[in-house]
Order: sequence, then C-alpha cells, then structure tokens
Amino acid sequence: MKYKNLRNMLSPIDNLPPYVFGVKADGEVTADDLKNVLLPGLEALTAKYDEIYYLLVLDTKVENFTAGAWLQDAVAGIKHLTKWKKMAIVTDQKAVENFTDAFSYVTPGEAKGFSLNELDEAIAWVSLKS
Repeated sequence: MKYKNLRNMLSPIDNLPPYVFGVKADGEVTADDLKNVLLPGLEALTAKYDEIYYLLVLDTKVENFTAGAWLQDAVAGIKHLTKWKKMAIVTDQKAVENFTDAFSYVTPGEAKGFSLNELDEAIAWVSLKS
C-alpha cells in the first residue's frame, strides 16, 4: 500500500518581521498548498496590517506548480491587488527573476527578483517598509 506524501510543498518561512509573509516552494506545489498555506497567510497579513510584504523562495522549477496552483496564485494576486507593497522572488531561474522585475511595472507595489545566493539581500529588501 502506498502512502501519499502529506508534507506541504509550500512552507512558511520563520524569522521574518511580523509584517512580512514568506513561503518556500519545494517539489511539486498544488492548489491545496496554496489554499492551506499561501491564502491564509495573506489573509492574516492583510487583516492585521492592511498591506502585503511577500517573500517567495522558489526552490523548485515553475513546471512543478500544478495548473490548480497557478489558478489559486492568480486568485490570491487579484483578490489582494491593491494591498501588495513589496514582493521578493528568490530563485535561480533567470526567466522567473526577469519576469518578477517586469511585473513591478504592472502592479501597485514593487516586485524584485533575487538569486538563491541573495536570500539575505532579498529579506533585507522586502523587510524595508516603502
């Protein structure tokens, strides 16, 4: 009998300022991961601070996000569109980093891409209130 891996592939990141919500994506990320981790984290942040400072450490390929995960991600982004202040995406996938930098031109907040070895810089940047 096989057991399904019950570990979330989207895990909250500890040791961030209380107004920053961060998650690490590892392995396959599903819609359930976003429903159970990302959305509640964003809801709690907006309820308490009415703004979003967000850190995503993408330690998996974007191809590992299921279609349902992308849909949930889009829902989260649109639902909180006016609340986004800063978004730092940390990845070694250059295309994602470039997309993130370009994304800042179409959203109300700032978005910036960082490489995995720049995690400390990403945390410092996203933690600086704008």
